[in-house]
Amino acid sequence: MTTPRPGSRAEQRRRTEARILDAATEVFFSTGYDRATIRAVASAAGVDAGLVMHYFGSKQELYRRVIDAAPVPEVSGTPAEAAEQILAALASRLASEPVASLALLRSMLTNPEAASAASAGIARYQAQIAQAIPADDAGLRAAVISAITLGITVARHLVKSDELATADPEQVIRLLRPCMRSLAALPDDGKPS
Repeated sequence: MTTPRPGSRAEQRRRTEARILDAATEVFFSTGYDRATIRAVASAAGVDAGLVMHYFGSKQELYRRVIDAAPVPEVSGTPAEAAEQILAALASRLASEPVASLALLRSMLTNPEAASAASAGIARYQAQIAQAIPADDAGLRAAVISAITLGITVARHLVKSDELATADPEQVIRLLRPCMRSLAALPDDGKPS
């Protein structure tokens, strides 16, 4: 892929598209999918709403592009190292309320279009986890790990489950560690499952 010449129309288009995408990220993170509007994104980007539609076509496509641009936490190394990376990311989300992530989670739980768009981002994360798992059912194990971390985040910050909402993040991680390590490791017989 070639980089557009500075000052060219292609470069101006790229910068405008990036500015709209940055503004959309802020709007979706602060208000969620349902309350976000194309007009609000356009206003935040300093462009006309028609230009947002020209570049992205629909609110759902804009949301999908925001999700696609979101960084996926790095998961690599041995299965034990991967499990520790997942636990460290979860500990961080438990220690401080991830406001941006919660707006997206809330949107996923209440809007089918948002859930559909977000599923691609979740799939990217699960694929990284699966690559670190030396088992035939690595995809399923990665999906279970993802569901556990998602469920704990939702229960703590959105549902505010009594015990989980007030638990020390390190205690939660200690309880989860054997489960995560087991899911990330080879089965007991040492052969891929």
